[in-house]
Amino acid sequence: MAKILVLYHSQEYGHTKLMADAVAAGAKAAGADVTAVNTNDARLDVETYRQMDAAVFGSPDYYSYIAGGLKMFLDDWYIAKNIDGTGLADKHYGLFYSHGGGGKVGAVMQKLFGMLGKQVGQAVESNGKPTEQVLEACKALGRDVARAAARF
Repeated sequence: MAKILVLYHSQEYGHTKLMADAVAAGAKAAGADVTAVNTNDARLDVETYRQMDAAVFGSPDYYSYIAGGLKMFLDDWYIAKNIDGTGLADKHYGLFYSHGGGGKVGAVMQKLFGMLGKQVGQAVESNGKPTEQVLEACKALGRDVARAAARF
């Protein structure tokens, strides 16, 4: 059974959380063991990430940049990778994001999270509250990441 991390940030409107829940549901439907962490509630320990087979990252668009909790994770990951990179790189990952009209964070996420390994599929975008179509795309992303991790 693949272990999948869904690491995201959500607070004010909960749009990114709705997407994260859909990603987690898709991964679980594909038989994965899912750990979901909202960086608004907790800081993810890099050692937890090391134990995961794959991850899906989600952020709202904050002035065309990722949420601070995800940036802290990337900082922690970078430091740990330079000390002992075992189990930190070359993982499959997926991306999703929400925004209120800009949506430029998607390109930033692809660049930043590209250090972690191989992206599965395209990033899923939601302009405002996610529609049923967006939530279905999130479920498909979760399934695809879980299946990629199981094959890896």
